[in-house]
Amino acid sequence: MIQRGAILALCALGFYLSAFMYRKSQRASRHALSEPSVVESPRARAVAGLPNSAFGLVYYAALAVAVPLLGWPPAHWAALAASIAAAAFSLYLAHSLLFVTRMPCVYCWTSHALNWALPFLIATAT
Repeated sequence: MIQRGAILALCALGFYLSAFMYRKSQRASRHALSEPSVVESPRARAVAGLPNSAFGLVYYAALAVAVPLLGWPPAHWAALAASIAAAAFSLYLAHSLLFVTRMPCVYCWTSHALNWALPFLIATAT
C-alpha cells in the first residue's frame, strides 16, 4: 500500500513537472522566452518532433490510472515495462543534458530521478 501511495505521489509530481515544461516549450515555440532553455534543444523533441514533456503528461497520467490495477499481473507488467522504458529514455536525456546540451535544468533532473525510482516502486508494489 505504501508503494502505491509513493507511485501516485511521484506521478503527481511528474505530471506537474511535465506540465511546467510543456508550457515552457509552447512559449519557446512562440519565441516568448526571455532566457535560453533546454526546451529549445533538438533533444527536447526527441520523438516525432513532439515535446518530451507531452509524453511525460501522458505517461504519468496513465501510470496513475494503472496504480489501482497493479494487483492484476497484466497491468503490473505493463506498468513495469512502461516505467523501465521511461527510465531508459531518461538515461539518454540525462546523458544529453550533461554532455551535449550542457544546460542546468532542475525540472529535468527531478523528472529523471522520478523515472529512475518508479521501476523499483512498481516492481515491489502488490
